Formats: sequence, structure tokens, C-alpha cells
Amino acid sequence: MIVTGGGKTTRRYQEAAKKIVPLSDEDLDWIGIHSTHLNGHLIRTIFRDYAHQKVLTHYSEKEEIEEPITVGAGWKPGHSTDFDSVMFAQLYGSDTVVNLSDVSYVYDKDPNKFADAKPLKKISWDDFRKVVGDVWVPGDNLPFDPIACKKAQETGLKVVIMDGHNLVNFENFLQGKDSEGTVIK
Repeated sequence: MIVTGGGKTTRRYQEAAKKIVPLSDEDLDWIGIHSTHLNGHLIRTIFRDYAHQKVLTHYSEKEEIEEPITVGAGWKPGHSTDFDSVMFAQLYGSDTVVNLSDVSYVYDKDPNKFADAKPLKKISWDDFRKVVGDVWVPGDNLPFDPIACKKAQETGLKVVIMDGHNLVNFENFLQGKDSEGTVIK
């Protein structure tokens, strides 16, 4: 199960729109949601021979899926696709979400601002939520959405954050071998 985020596409569209007119958080969220749908269709097309025929965008009812790959995208305003991933995992019975990001680890403080920032290999949900806070802001670039954190903690889900550019590392993780990343549980 792959849930696509909006990434740079979202931020570019949000910034372009903000230059023209003030936007509400809901408007910003919808721009992000539609960006995730575009990215989801790209991924589903790449995996066309193995993927479910449509990108899932609602996580309230389980669909019957026979294909080995299912692609999901944004659902509704108020959270990011991190939350959608948590909902997807809960709906389909997974106990782990892997968030492929642009960082290898979560750090004890912002590594872009502090040279002494230390990578965290493991962190509890309580401690992690102190880092990301409790409020969702559209377009935020956090290791994991605060609303998703709350839901993941409530459901006992494990989240692993790792660098999505390092596919060998991701493969090692999938095979149960040593890998780089932060485990949150």
C-alpha cells in the first residue's frame, strides 16, 4: 500500500495561489489534496501491471483489492496524507507505516539550524509529539503530521521515517536487515 503525498508540487501551487489572493487553510488543504491525487495517479501508472485500478482517496470503507499494490492519496482537509496512511493501515490491518521522506532520521532538533543535532533511531510517541506539536498547518514540512501522530499513538501503530531516496536502505528494512531510520512507537 502506497499513499502519495503532495510534496513540492503542493508547495509550489500553494505559493503561486497565495501571491494572487489570500487563502484559507481549507483552500490550502484542497490544493494539497489534489496534488496528492496527481502524484497518486503517476505512481499507479508506473505500477499499472501490478496496481489496483484506481487510486483510493477515501478511507472510511474497506475495498476488496486483489492486486499486490494499492495506491492511495489525500482524503479531506484538516490533515496530511500521513493521517491518510494511518487510516489506511488501520482499515487494512497493518501495524506499521513507513514514511519515505527526504531525511534519514528524525533529529532531536532542526539539523538545518543546529550543527549539534543528533539523529534519533527510536522515540516514543509522547516524546515525538512534543517535537511536532498538536496542530495541523497546511503545507507544513514536518517529519509526520501532528494529527496523524495522535491517531497512530491511539491505535498503537508503529511509524518508521526513512530517506525515500535510498531505496537499498528501504529494501533492507523490508527484508528485516539493518537499515537507517527513526522508529516511533
